[in-house]
Amino acid sequence: MELKTPLYDCHVALGGKIVPFAGYLLPVQYPAGVIAEHMAVRTKCGLFDVSHMGEVIYEGPDALANINKILTNDYTKMDIGRVRYSLMCYDDGGVVDDLLVYKMGEEKYLIVVNAANRHKDVEWMKKHLFGEVRFSDISDQIAQIALQGPAADAIIAKLTADIPQKYYSFIDKVQIGGIESLLSQTGYTGERGYEIYVAAADAPAMWQQLLDAGADEGLVPCGLGARDTLRLEASMPLYGHEMDETISPLEAGLNFAVKLDKNFIGREALLAAGDPQRQRIGLKVLGRGIVREHQDVYAQGRLIGHSTSGTHCPYLGGAYAMALVESQSVQLGDKVEVDVRGRRIEAEVVPLPFYKRV
Repeated sequence: MELKTPLYDCHVALGGKIVPFAGYLLPVQYPAGVIAEHMAVRTKCGLFDVSHMGEVIYEGPDALANINKILTNDYTKMDIGRVRYSLMCYDDGGVVDDLLVYKMGEEKYLIVVNAANRHKDVEWMKKHLFGEVRFSDISDQIAQIALQGPAADAIIAKLTADIPQKYYSFIDKVQIGGIESLLSQTGYTGERGYEIYVAAADAPAMWQQLLDAGADEGLVPCGLGARDTLRLEASMPLYGHEMDETISPLEAGLNFAVKLDKNFIGREALLAAGDPQRQRIGLKVLGRGIVREHQDVYAQGRLIGHSTSGTHCPYLGGAYAMALVESQSVQLGDKVEVDVRGRRIEAEVVPLPFYKRV
């Protein structure tokens, strides 16, 4: 049976179309529709319920050693109040999950994991604990709300003066409209914005006061549909698409988060594999139709790989896709064909990301 986030009743009251996702009942869209929600985030602001995400805590003298061992990025030199992206790998170099690490204190780290992977991640983390460290899965105690778009600054400033000023930074124990929160300048839309963590019981009040504060700024509630089109338009990878247990972080083009000069689970396999044999590329669809995931990509009649995600991108006004193909099989500007249900559609290899906020 699917779970409900603390905001479930809020979504129903607003006319959200509820669907099962990652074990939860969540809105895929509201009455205005996915395109309207997407454009609101690009031009004004959108509000998302992301309470289905998982949160765990590492705490104690060996917390840093534990996360450095299990994660591909390096957390040795990281200031309190900063956020850093990482992958977590299996021994063979495949990806367990991608995640964010919040440094809460010298011996305390909050890690945010993907909803569908929460239980798998927790078991993997527990299996590899060592030394003096306390591990807690606090996912069910926490709600997370994302405020994303150009008007996010104006909206959050109506409710608090304690606002993180740098991308991938946060302030803990902030009073937002009288509700104690963790406020981070992060997001999964390609826009400037914030993610707000509160106690589950406080989520409905936080959701409503954000909607009220954003009423004059064009803020609209957004569902899973817009969240996916926004992240794809911004070329942000998604677990189960651009990476999984069969795709390494280096093949996914996430080298910036893989520090091979430190020891971590999966490092030896990544080194042994040598230069990646596959690479993630961007495609702009030239023909009629939309490329989705798992569709074959051909260059000069030869199969070179498959699409990993694809959709119509409302702000850019066209269909785009990401694909995993043989390394060096194509260059920017090359034309390829994608097999969409038995019909070959022409596409051009273009730079990633497709969209970047100016």
